[in-house]
Amino acid sequence: MRGVERESELGRIDRIRRLAGAPRGSGVVLGIGDDCAIFRQRGATEDLVFTTDMLVEDVHFRRETHRPEDAGWKALARSLSDIAAMGASPRFCLVSLALAPWADTEWVDGFYRGLLRLARREKTVLAGGDLGSAAKVMCDIVVCGSVPRGRALRRDGARAGDGIYVSGALGGSALGLSQLDSSQPDLSKGAGKARRRHFKPEPRIALGRFLREKVRATAAMDLSDGLSLDLRRLCLESRLSAAIGAPPVFPGASLEQALHGGEDYELLFTARERTRVPGTFEGLPLTRIGTMRKGRPGAVFLEGAASTEGAVSLKGAPLPPLGYDHFRKP
Repeated sequence: MRGVERESELGRIDRIRRLAGAPRGSGVVLGIGDDCAIFRQRGATEDLVFTTDMLVEDVHFRRETHRPEDAGWKALARSLSDIAAMGASPRFCLVSLALAPWADTEWVDGFYRGLLRLARREKTVLAGGDLGSAAKVMCDIVVCGSVPRGRALRRDGARAGDGIYVSGALGGSALGLSQLDSSQPDLSKGAGKARRRHFKPEPRIALGRFLREKVRATAAMDLSDGLSLDLRRLCLESRLSAAIGAPPVFPGASLEQALHGGEDYELLFTARERTRVPGTFEGLPLTRIGTMRKGRPGAVFLEGAASTEGAVSLKGAPLPPLGYDHFRKP
């Protein structure tokens, strides 16, 4: 029997994007292809931004290793990270939760406790949702945020010569996940920080607003699927290529985990060459890692860093987009 051909996640999104298309007058000024959609009401001083993210059992969390409170926190943090990437402020969320047969009342209560703890901290109202049943737990969260009219940070605003920056250190969540898979978990202090990074990611809401208001970043997105894949996405939207050096690596993580590991939820952004980007924001490092260039859209080159495990072939060679893809062939 002939095998079923599997498109990449980006390929599927592009195909749906071509099919969809927002008609004139709909109020949708930015649709598929960014962290959030943007809706603009005539005469309004603010744009509304909307994002949706799924949390799936055994893909984003495991009941054997993740507390229900951590699963709930992570479910909302994923969408809030998209809001942060637009430089917006969250307003409310809608939560649809499909429960597996094993998910009892205690687990559900814990899930909502974790979700609401983060929602209250970020002033995000739980305004509704839906409940259902499924073979595995699945949660879909819609978050609405707001941003001054025409000021949202987008993926398509970078220009050749812009500096490329990341917040924080990368690879921590991938390191934490690898420790969960290990039969001999690392009990060091650094290992505990990596597991916390995986269990309870921090959406960079305040940083996103700072990048929009003070830095005037030219483009931004959150790092959910790995730097190598997400930077490629930003380059495609801005129709540019990029050259980068080694990014800041989370203590204990490998270069490969920093380049390709997902779920860091830090912010990737660009700024004009003349812009003075501070080295930190509220104690969080902001590090320049490269430059946007003219060239084949989507191409990313790694310079000044060599591979230790073969995932990156040579200095200056194209960096393969090996971040997380739901539909990548095994």
